[in-house]
Amino acid sequence: MKLFKCQSCGQVVYFENTKCESCGHPLGYLPEAMTVTALEPEGDGFRAFAAPATPLRRCDNAEYDACNWLVTADSVAALCFACRHNRTIPDLSIEQNLLRWRKMEAAKHHLFYSLLRLRLPLENRIDNPEHGLAFDFLADSPEAGPKVMTGHDNGLITIALVEADDAERERRRTAMHEPYRSLLGHFRHEVGHYFWDVLVRDGGRLEECRALFGDDTQDYNAALQRHYQEGAPADWQEHFVSQYASTHPWEDWAETWAHYLHIIDTLEMASAFGIKVQPRLTQAETLSAVIDLDPYVPEANMKEIIDAWLPLTFAMNSLNRAMGNPDLYPFVLSPTVVTKLGFVHDVVHGKAR
Repeated sequence: MKLFKCQSCGQVVYFENTKCESCGHPLGYLPEAMTVTALEPEGDGFRAFAAPATPLRRCDNAEYDACNWLVTADSVAALCFACRHNRTIPDLSIEQNLLRWRKMEAAKHHLFYSLLRLRLPLENRIDNPEHGLAFDFLADSPEAGPKVMTGHDNGLITIALVEADDAERERRRTAMHEPYRSLLGHFRHEVGHYFWDVLVRDGGRLEECRALFGDDTQDYNAALQRHYQEGAPADWQEHFVSQYASTHPWEDWAETWAHYLHIIDTLEMASAFGIKVQPRLTQAETLSAVIDLDPYVPEANMKEIIDAWLPLTFAMNSLNRAMGNPDLYPFVLSPTVVTKLGFVHDVVHGKAR
């Protein structure tokens, strides 16, 4: 994620902001320019400082304080590019649903920032009714019935709305012995399954992927049941980025994909802040890095990315511990995992290995 500023006064603003707290100008995200822009009201819409020639309006989901993305005024679409991927949203007349859905949308829009930065192919269910990417945000039924399960099925991603409840998400994280669980992490993981279909299976990289991640034709349900009954193998850290990644090659890919997005998005923000890691106690190169790369571009080298990432995570974890909090990035990247991350990087940018 980049840093953004109000073009009217120069104040640094967040990706999610709808108003500059310094000068009061309305703000919106312009996906075509990939920037947050200050806005001047004009008629029923706006003129953007970042694109003054194009009349704009807000996505209809701005009505619910759930989206700050902009749409060209002459567009026939009521929703912005990101929100057009929604298939089902919860009953917003229920206040709890509305509050949770807003959190979901914040995480989903952050995801779409990355997907657009990487120029990945994105079709919604209007473009491709059978295989387009779509989201169902579902609340558990008040009657006793099956709980909503987060998952992916042929481009349709279901997210359990209750995951936006911090206490419930933490309870599930603890119960499932996970070191990390977040809304953005859910989106990144589940969209990894979609892009396995698009980039690996349909992109001619299946055999290469199997050589690294294993045979994806093995029974998925049986593998899942085995994982929950027996847990991860004792040496899982040598081969997988997380215990859950050891369940099945599909989950290994999705977990690795999610971590790839964690890494490049965080490094972009660190670079925007000009962060330099140089412990005063030691001059060891393995703990030092100047974060000055753009990890999203095709020219980015995976070795450079990892060489920047490892010192940064050591620093972030140390800062978190100083605050009495768990490690921000509680994972170990073995050489095998780094190789898998490199494959994801190559697939994303269409490089042959």
